[in-house]
Amino acid sequence: MFRKVLIANRSEIALRVLNACRELGIRTVAVYSEADRNSLHVRFADEAICIGPPRLADSYLNVPAVISAAEIANVDAIHPGYGLLSENANFAEVCRASNIKFIGPPPEVTRLMGEKEKARQAMKAANVPILPGSDGVLGSADEALAWAKKVGYPVILKAKAGGGGRGMRIVRKPEDLPYLFHQAWAEAENAFGNGELYMEKFIERPRHIEFQVLADEHGNVETLFERECSIQRRHQKLIEEAPSLQVTPRMREEIAQTLRRCLAKIGYQNAGTVEFLMDEDGQLYFIEMNTRVQVEHPVTEAITGVDIVKAQLRIAAGERLDAILPLKLEMRGHAIECRINAENAVRFTPSPGTITAFHVPGGNGVRVDTAQYAEGVVPPYYDSLIAKLIVHGVDRAEAIAKMERALSQFIVRGIETSIPLHQTIVADADFRAGKFDTKFMERFLEKKPA
Repeated sequence: MFRKVLIANRSEIALRVLNACRELGIRTVAVYSEADRNSLHVRFADEAICIGPPRLADSYLNVPAVISAAEIANVDAIHPGYGLLSENANFAEVCRASNIKFIGPPPEVTRLMGEKEKARQAMKAANVPILPGSDGVLGSADEALAWAKKVGYPVILKAKAGGGGRGMRIVRKPEDLPYLFHQAWAEAENAFGNGELYMEKFIERPRHIEFQVLADEHGNVETLFERECSIQRRHQKLIEEAPSLQVTPRMREEIAQTLRRCLAKIGYQNAGTVEFLMDEDGQLYFIEMNTRVQVEHPVTEAITGVDIVKAQLRIAAGERLDAILPLKLEMRGHAIECRINAENAVRFTPSPGTITAFHVPGGNGVRVDTAQYAEGVVPPYYDSLIAKLIVHGVDRAEAIAKMERALSQFIVRGIETSIPLHQTIVADADFRAGKFDTKFMERFLEKKPA
């Protein structure tokens, strides 16, 4: 096992990794920006190194600064958390060149899965179902028009290097395609430095379902069932749960077998999530893979009893999956996660500032992942996520009841949060009945009183 690990992240995920390291007897090094000087991950780490001013490019995304901190602290490995440098293949290569273990997949695999069209083709070759679409990137708007005619409208243009909904445009008729093609290209070029686009058939009312995977460095791959992530706004997830109501045992096993074979073939290692869209007929189609731990990993931990972050560390240290996972993986009950953001719940605008009061709920089956505290400051420079509220019940009905109770006991003062929004979603009749898709929030906000 590693002697010392640097955590190249901040806020709740940095604290989550720190806790896993401590329980495994690993010393930790926190890196932080000047804005995070008083953060809990800094306070609780064995060592902490400031790597720059608040701006992400000058601190958490500054690869030379992060590597310098790792070398100064003489660490064995770096855990990137999620976001930031976690899916940066170049960073993983620098770690390798510096003889520092990157806790994640090899850079070659990260690069393959990061280029979404290449990932689609790799999955297609392994008989993972993918949406009908273009063979590779589109060279021009005219080529896009030809493919759209072949695939059938509506179609969706996606950035090859994209994420978070940027560089995506839905096209419903031929006359709109040239303008939307150039608009999507410009947005992708600005966001990712790569404007290349590909095309897929657009599903009007899909469900977003993802499979958690773990893979060791000896060719073994296992799935930890699926998560339902359809409650989202502008492609940003708000509520996740496990398991999905729509995935049958047969479908679950078929996808698991396919993913084991496919990911072993490409040499995948460590934790990852394979994301699918489900159409109105219940057919799953691969859309992308995230080569890191997910924000919503706690719901999978709740139904399996597997500590995914500890598993990441143990895999990176060379352990085999059969020594990490139970002999037989079983689902237990139902889990739901609400992402608590520092934002106005009506206008969806950020709400940074000083937290004057902070009380988290507790009780059986209630978990809160957070790095916030009373008198702590939510800086304006970073993602607005301040806490994750996770509940686990014997079934979905009990999980919903626990979530309602926990949300009512979650107190945050001094800033606005998304707690009121989550309360209204959880109380919604369609949500409680499991009648939702990725367009749920659009319909919900239309009927919600101002």
